[in-house]
Amino acid sequence: MALLRQSLPVYEALEEACRGIGADPRIEPILDPLLDRTETLRADLQTHEQAGRSCDIVVPAVEDYVAELQACEGNAAALIGHHYVRYLGDLSGGQIIRTMVRRHYGLEDGLTFYEFNIDKPKVYKDNYRSALNALPLSDEDRREALDAATRAFELNHRIFLDLEAAGIR
Repeated sequence: MALLRQSLPVYEALEEACRGIGADPRIEPILDPLLDRTETLRADLQTHEQAGRSCDIVVPAVEDYVAELQACEGNAAALIGHHYVRYLGDLSGGQIIRTMVRRHYGLEDGLTFYEFNIDKPKVYKDNYRSALNALPLSDEDRREALDAATRAFELNHRIFLDLEAAGIR
Protein backbone atom coordinates (compact mmCIF):
# COMPACT_ATOMS: atom_id res chain seq x y z
CA MET A 1 0.00 0.00 0.00
CA ALA A 2 2.73 2.46 0.96
CA LEU A 3 4.62 1.71 -2.24
CA LEU A 4 1.51 2.41 -4.31
CA ARG A 5 1.12 5.73 -2.47
CA GLN A 6 4.72 6.65 -3.28
CA SER A 7 4.23 5.68 -6.92
CA LEU A 8 1.26 7.95 -7.62
CA PRO A 9 3.07 11.33 -7.65
CA VAL A 10 5.94 9.79 -9.63
CA TYR A 11 3.63 8.51 -12.36
CA GLU A 12 1.59 11.71 -12.39
CA ALA A 13 4.79 13.69 -13.05
CA LEU A 14 6.16 11.21 -15.60
CA GLU A 15 2.94 10.93 -17.56
CA GLU A 16 2.41 14.69 -17.54
CA ALA A 17 5.95 15.25 -18.84
CA CYS A 18 5.46 12.61 -21.55
CA ARG A 19 2.14 14.13 -22.66
CA GLY A 20 3.82 17.53 -22.80
CA ILE A 21 6.64 16.37 -25.07
CA GLY A 22 4.29 16.10 -28.02
CA ALA A 23 5.29 14.21 -31.14
CA ASP A 24 9.05 14.45 -30.63
CA PRO A 25 10.43 11.60 -32.81
CA ARG A 26 13.09 10.90 -30.20
CA ILE A 27 10.48 9.51 -27.78
CA GLU A 28 7.09 9.29 -29.51
CA PRO A 29 7.56 5.69 -30.78
CA ILE A 30 7.80 4.33 -27.22
CA LEU A 31 4.93 6.35 -25.75
CA ASP A 32 1.91 4.10 -25.39
CA PRO A 33 -1.24 4.84 -23.37
CA LEU A 34 -1.41 1.13 -22.48
CA LEU A 35 1.51 1.78 -20.15
CA ASP A 36 -0.06 4.69 -18.25
CA ARG A 37 -0.44 3.87 -14.57
CA THR A 38 -1.89 6.99 -12.95
CA GLU A 39 -5.55 6.00 -13.18
CA THR A 40 -4.92 2.44 -11.98
CA LEU A 41 -2.91 3.78 -9.05
CA ARG A 42 -5.73 6.11 -8.08
CA ALA A 43 -8.26 3.28 -8.31
CA ASP A 44 -6.06 0.94 -6.27
CA LEU A 45 -5.49 3.54 -3.58
CA GLN A 46 -9.24 4.17 -3.38
CA THR A 47 -9.88 0.42 -3.06
CA HIS A 48 -7.38 0.19 -0.21
CA GLU A 49 -8.77 3.27 1.50
CA GLN A 50 -12.31 1.86 1.36
CA ALA A 51 -10.96 -1.33 2.95
CA GLY A 52 -9.43 0.69 5.79
CA ARG A 53 -5.87 0.51 4.50
CA SER A 54 -4.27 3.84 3.72
CA CYS A 55 -0.93 5.58 3.75
CA ASP A 56 -0.69 9.34 3.87
CA ILE A 57 3.10 9.49 4.04
CA VAL A 58 5.05 10.61 0.99
CA VAL A 59 8.75 10.10 1.60
CA PRO A 60 11.40 12.71 0.65
CA ALA A 61 12.77 10.57 -2.20
CA VAL A 62 9.38 10.83 -3.93
CA GLU A 63 9.52 14.60 -3.74
CA ASP A 64 13.03 14.49 -5.23
CA TYR A 65 11.85 12.09 -7.94
CA VAL A 66 8.94 14.36 -8.88
CA ALA A 67 11.29 17.35 -9.01
CA GLU A 68 13.63 15.35 -11.25
CA LEU A 69 10.78 14.49 -13.63
CA GLN A 70 9.54 18.07 -13.70
CA ALA A 71 13.08 19.18 -14.58
CA CYS A 72 12.95 16.73 -17.52
CA GLU A 73 9.82 18.30 -19.03
CA GLY A 74 10.53 19.06 -22.68
CA ASN A 75 13.70 16.95 -22.62
CA ALA A 76 12.96 13.84 -24.69
CA ALA A 77 16.33 12.19 -24.03
CA ALA A 78 16.00 12.39 -20.25
CA LEU A 79 12.39 11.25 -20.34
CA ILE A 80 13.42 8.17 -22.33
CA GLY A 81 15.59 7.00 -19.44
CA HIS A 82 12.82 7.49 -16.89
CA HIS A 83 10.19 5.96 -19.16
CA TYR A 84 12.27 2.86 -19.73
CA VAL A 85 13.06 2.30 -16.05
CA ARG A 86 9.51 2.81 -14.81
CA TYR A 87 7.48 0.97 -17.42
CA LEU A 88 9.79 -1.90 -18.30
CA GLY A 89 10.35 -2.38 -14.59
CA ASP A 90 6.60 -2.54 -14.03
CA LEU A 91 6.17 -5.01 -16.87
CA SER A 92 8.91 -7.20 -15.40
CA GLY A 93 9.49 -6.82 -11.68
CA GLY A 94 6.05 -5.40 -11.03
CA GLN A 95 4.54 -8.76 -11.83
CA ILE A 96 6.73 -10.34 -9.18
CA ILE A 97 5.79 -7.66 -6.64
CA ARG A 98 2.09 -8.24 -7.33
CA THR A 99 2.50 -11.97 -6.70
CA MET A 100 4.44 -11.37 -3.48
CA VAL A 101 1.87 -8.85 -2.18
CA ARG A 102 -0.98 -11.24 -2.95
CA ARG A 103 0.79 -14.07 -1.16
CA HIS A 104 2.02 -12.07 1.84
CA TYR A 105 -1.09 -9.96 2.50
CA GLY A 106 -3.73 -12.22 0.96
CA LEU A 107 -5.00 -9.39 -1.23
CA GLU A 108 -6.84 -9.80 -4.49
CA ASP A 109 -8.23 -6.28 -4.90
CA GLY A 110 -6.28 -3.05 -5.24
CA LEU A 111 -3.44 -4.43 -7.33
CA THR A 112 -4.50 -3.34 -10.83
CA PHE A 113 -1.44 -1.09 -11.00
CA TYR A 114 0.57 -4.21 -11.72
CA GLU A 115 -1.80 -5.44 -14.43
CA PHE A 116 -1.42 -4.30 -18.02
CA ASN A 117 -3.89 -4.75 -20.83
CA ILE A 118 -1.13 -6.38 -22.87
CA ASP A 119 -1.64 -9.92 -24.19
CA LYS A 120 1.99 -10.99 -24.42
CA PRO A 121 4.23 -8.95 -22.09
CA LYS A 122 7.47 -10.54 -23.34
CA VAL A 123 6.64 -9.74 -26.96
CA TYR A 124 5.61 -6.23 -25.93
CA LYS A 125 8.88 -5.68 -24.02
CA ASP A 126 10.90 -6.99 -26.98
CA ASN A 127 9.05 -4.61 -29.32
CA TYR A 128 9.57 -1.74 -26.87
CA ARG A 129 13.31 -2.42 -26.80
CA SER A 130 13.42 -2.60 -30.60
CA ALA A 131 11.61 0.74 -30.83
CA LEU A 132 13.97 2.15 -28.21
CA ASN A 133 17.01 1.02 -30.19
CA ALA A 134 15.59 2.58 -33.36
CA LEU A 135 15.00 6.04 -31.83
CA PRO A 136 16.82 8.79 -33.73
CA LEU A 137 19.16 9.75 -30.88
CA SER A 138 22.46 11.54 -31.02
CA ASP A 139 25.36 10.32 -28.89
CA GLU A 140 24.58 13.13 -26.46
CA ASP A 141 20.91 12.05 -26.31
CA ARG A 142 22.00 8.49 -25.53
CA ARG A 143 24.26 9.67 -22.72
CA GLU A 144 21.49 11.84 -21.32
CA ALA A 145 18.97 8.97 -21.47
CA LEU A 146 21.43 6.65 -19.73
CA ASP A 147 22.16 9.26 -17.04
CA ALA A 148 18.42 9.73 -16.47
CA ALA A 149 17.90 5.96 -16.24
CA THR A 150 20.67 5.80 -13.63
CA ARG A 151 19.02 8.59 -11.64
CA ALA A 152 15.67 6.79 -11.88
CA PHE A 153 17.20 3.61 -10.44
CA GLU A 154 18.84 5.61 -7.65
CA LEU A 155 15.62 7.46 -6.82
CA ASN A 156 13.63 4.22 -6.78
CA HIS A 157 16.16 2.72 -4.40
CA ARG A 158 15.94 5.81 -2.19
CA ILE A 159 12.15 5.42 -1.99
CA PHE A 160 12.60 1.97 -0.48
CA LEU A 161 15.25 3.25 1.91
CA ASP A 162 13.04 6.16 2.97
CA LEU A 163 10.09 3.84 3.56
CA GLU A 164 12.27 1.57 5.68
CA ALA A 165 13.64 4.54 7.64
CA ALA A 166 10.05 5.63 8.32
CA GLY A 167 9.31 2.17 9.69
CA ILE A 168 7.03 1.28 6.79
CA ARG A 169 7.51 -2.20 5.41
